[in-house]
Amino acid sequence: MVPNANARHFLLKAKQRDLIAAAGGIERAAEVCSYGKSTVGRWAHADSPDMMGLDAIFALEEETGRFDMSEAIAAARGRRFADVEAVPANGSVMAAHAEAVVRMGELMSEGALAFADMQLTPAESARIDRSLSKLDEAIGEYRKIIAGAKAAGGLKVVPGNG
Repeated sequence: MVPNANARHFLLKAKQRDLIAAAGGIERAAEVCSYGKSTVGRWAHADSPDMMGLDAIFALEEETGRFDMSEAIAAARGRRFADVEAVPANGSVMAAHAEAVVRMGELMSEGALAFADMQLTPAESARIDRSLSKLDEAIGEYRKIIAGAKAAGGLKVVPGNG
């Protein structure tokens, strides 16, 4: 089997790249998880079949506070994580909505540019994947705020006197 022949592999590689970037890049990630820069570089390279070990995933997720890799692994097995922390209802629902709309616009723009010539190159795929990742983050934050509002019995969208 060709290592990069399936969507699950591409998703996990994309999440690895995001996690490495969130840690501060290849050199910083190598320091955090005690692996060599060339190893971490292979993890970040889309065409390399190398995948992170659990020790590296745990170290980088703890460092960044992002659990994208663990969530992607669970999703690949048909499972998902549930947040156990109470989400404050006073999050900015308007800002979260705006962020999600902006990220969706960026995705639509990337798609329109990529599909204009009726071809999808690897570089275009990578740009779309980055846009999808940003949209996924924005939607996740938005959903946390909405869940907090629901749990609190609602919230005022616009602050006011009464």
